[in-house]
Amino acid sequence: MDTDAYSWAHQRSWHRLDQLVRQRALSGAEADELVRRYRAASQQLAKLQDHHPDPEVVAALSALLARARGRVLAARSQPWREVGRFFTRHFPAAVYRAWPWWVGVTAVFLTVAAGLAALVDNSAAAREALGIPEGDTSIITGPGGSFESYYSEHPNDAFAAQVWTHNSWVAAIALFTGVLILPAVYALFMNALNLGITGGLMADAGRLDSFFGFILPHGTLELTALFVAGGVGLKLGWTLVDPGRHSRAAAVARQGRVTATVALGLVVVLLVCGLLEGFVTPSPLPAPVRIAFGFAAEAAFLFYVFGLGRRVADEQDAAAAAPTALPDPTERWLATSAKPLDRA
Repeated sequence: MDTDAYSWAHQRSWHRLDQLVRQRALSGAEADELVRRYRAASQQLAKLQDHHPDPEVVAALSALLARARGRVLAARSQPWREVGRFFTRHFPAAVYRAWPWWVGVTAVFLTVAAGLAALVDNSAAAREALGIPEGDTSIITGPGGSFESYYSEHPNDAFAAQVWTHNSWVAAIALFTGVLILPAVYALFMNALNLGITGGLMADAGRLDSFFGFILPHGTLELTALFVAGGVGLKLGWTLVDPGRHSRAAAVARQGRVTATVALGLVVVLLVCGLLEGFVTPSPLPAPVRIAFGFAAEAAFLFYVFGLGRRVADEQDAAAAAPTALPDPTERWLATSAKPLDRA
């Protein structure tokens, strides 16, 4: 390897890293760029050291990396700031970037659920094929039946914790079995089947008002979280099939980190769903008021993703693509990289 040519090819990136290290305050996008360029420069230093390069270049780049490491570690030593960055940058951007997948899952899921509900409502043969017993279903669909009593037969706080745990488990299955594709598709289909059968039975009993009055207060956000989990999980599986311009291992590892980010964020989203299902859905409030709670939570989440998430994703893309001026070829910027970071 021509180490001089290699050093020159990466000089722009090292110069940009030096600028970021010296900068007193970094925006969120710049902090992400600092970490990304630090990791890349560490790999480049290791490659240089393997090919007997100019000791001056190695020493200067090592000094730059030492200063960059201090800046990175200082930023990461404040856990609450990291939590804030996770929920204001990493999570919404990850969900936004995957929106074509989970919007597609949404469309297919709702189409399947609505189709099954129509079959159950209108076809005795379909009910028989689905294993729904013939006869009076009022024990399920009637006022105070099992559909309605399900939401109030346990104390609110215990029920909220129960559904939070259950929904988190279902989302995790959809996320992490997505790498195999079929298990995630099966999990999504079974949820569509359950929703469709319940909706069909309630429609057949003439009680769709009760169905939507109990489903929509928590179900709008809960189902959206499931769709996000399913979409991101299927994207992970498709990355294994088509890794793009990266190696298969690198592409899956990268998408796996995104999947883990979404999984952690959805735990909090599903906590909100659990609180809605445990306290709002079974409450004595009028159905329109309960439904309004659900729509407000859904609107807030969509604004969070398509407002904040899109802005963060655009900032990250701009930072990654932004050109930086090459330093003067006659100026050995590396010789100055050992200067201490400017302090306020």
